[in-house]
Amino acid sequence: MKKVLTIAGSDTCGGAGIQADLKTFSAHGTYGMSVITAVTVQNTQGVFGCQDIDPEIIEGQIDAIFTDIFEVDAVKVGMVSKSETINAIADKLELYKPKNLVIDPVMISKSGFDLLKPEAKDALIKRLIPLATVLTPNLPEAEVITGMKIENIQQMEEAARKIYEIGAKNVFVKGGHLSDDATDILFDGEKITKFPGKRINTKNTHGTGCTISSAIAANLAKGMSVQEAIGAAKEYITTAIEHSLEIGRGVGPTNHFYTLYKKAGMECE
Repeated sequence: MKKVLTIAGSDTCGGAGIQADLKTFSAHGTYGMSVITAVTVQNTQGVFGCQDIDPEIIEGQIDAIFTDIFEVDAVKVGMVSKSETINAIADKLELYKPKNLVIDPVMISKSGFDLLKPEAKDALIKRLIPLATVLTPNLPEAEVITGMKIENIQQMEEAARKIYEIGAKNVFVKGGHLSDDATDILFDGEKITKFPGKRINTKNTHGTGCTISSAIAANLAKGMSVQEAIGAAKEYITTAIEHSLEIGRGVGPTNHFYTLYKKAGMECE
């Protein structure tokens, strides 16, 4: 069984962060492991607080994995809120050199909470982005990284090229914030590949960014090419959103196990 590590924050209500990552790894038939960078106070209505884990504990968690489980087939990095956290993670990733590294530059929650402290942006750009096999920003995140306004496919392509110059090997810009269809684009340093997507009429999209980045990591761990991994992850997240769950009084989660539950003949919506 392929082994996939997530380095990210914890989500109290289980729809995003570490919890979504581990669900996604399991749904893809991989063994999930975790390094927790922060504990958030959140539910479907928003993020209300955050306690960062000490950098020494983060480093210790990463060491505990890589010094025991030598074949870590992929790593996904999510919420890393401050410079000290980013530097600790970057130091360890440079040491252990995982062959597949997916970085989801989580910056702002849907409710507007700053998950990445503004002063930590430079550390993210300088230390983590150059290590990425695949970087997966949404449009607001790509705007913060590039300093440009992004409102259409052409601007997404321009942003992807700019981010590629920072050092990421592949830049996957997600188009969920576009006003029309949710088309994503991938730039691999040579060509642009488009991944068309239909707009799904649901408010329940909590954790979609965490989920698709984790699906990409799991697919890379299983030996897919970057383009194949993203295509399969796009199909997975689309199904999870189509059958999203009415849980809580706010933005509900996607349905990570819909396909598995359906095969088992279980109630899955």
